[in-house]
Amino acid sequence: MAGIFRKAGKSAVILFCFVLAAVGLVYFVVTRETAEPVVAAVSKNPYIMPVGSPLVAAHRSGGGLFPENTLNAFERCVNSDDFRTDIFEFDLHLTKDDVLVVLHDGTLDRTSDAVEYFGKKDIRASDYSFAELRALNMGENYVAPDGSRPYAGLRGKDIPENLRVVRVEEVFDFLEKHGKFSYIIDIKDGGERGKRATDVFYAILSEKKLLGRVFAASFHGEINRYQHEAYPDMMRSAGPKEVLKIYLYSLFGISAEPGTFTFDALQIPDDSYVINLATTRFINYAHKHDIAVQYWTINDEEKMNSLKEKGADAIITDLPDVAYALVHEQAAAKR
Repeated sequence: MAGIFRKAGKSAVILFCFVLAAVGLVYFVVTRETAEPVVAAVSKNPYIMPVGSPLVAAHRSGGGLFPENTLNAFERCVNSDDFRTDIFEFDLHLTKDDVLVVLHDGTLDRTSDAVEYFGKKDIRASDYSFAELRALNMGENYVAPDGSRPYAGLRGKDIPENLRVVRVEEVFDFLEKHGKFSYIIDIKDGGERGKRATDVFYAILSEKKLLGRVFAASFHGEINRYQHEAYPDMMRSAGPKEVLKIYLYSLFGISAEPGTFTFDALQIPDDSYVINLATTRFINYAHKHDIAVQYWTINDEEKMNSLKEKGADAIITDLPDVAYALVHEQAAAKR
């Protein structure tokens, strides 16, 4: 009997070692950097940029510098003397009365005084009208780079208009008066509500003639599919499953037939997760298929520089001033 247990234990150890080795091999394959040289892309996609010249995208409208996703932030990005923003990245939720408001989180708790104002937690845009949400101070919990909280405590009439909940139409109206910007806009709602939000969003883009400058995005697979099927003329970025699909195609060198990938851009993390999406192999593969590669949320200068050298098309960052300086000052120094 003891011999049987010894054999079983030995087999278990061998099996464990085999599994461990297999896991280690997979981990090495999906995380390793590649020595593949950067290939200058020849593409019809206007968002695929020359190597070393990525676009600067202000994540949450420059949330590391200004109160995120507020008109205050958009204004200060546009009026800055220190940097220029090429792309504005922000997020949308549909209110109870079908207004698309600029908001990242599923609730307004973190960024505003919503918990105090409504007397409870978990305040969602879908449960309130736009007019009701306009009473909130969206700069309440903003912490400036110097550690101060310049907008905390503002209530009622003391809240500036540019720190109140804002409709996406107002953002477009303001920005379009100051330049021809591009946009990455994430529909945060899923399910039927997300589809309704997409309908409202598409109508706004059509009315304002912005279809050629806006990437519609979503982390919900059903919304990705709906965007593609219902509005094929709307540019969009890949959803999580689509990112995994193109990654596997690139990893194994699979040649993709036309129509395999139905998105125009990838908005993805770099190597911050298990899978390394920041390799020259992956970028080259995407470019070969006319897909722009844009990385979030990159606040570290070393990572910005690395992605720039690998051929990334956009740096999506909370610190657009840092990204702008890195991209444009280095370029100026080379001339």
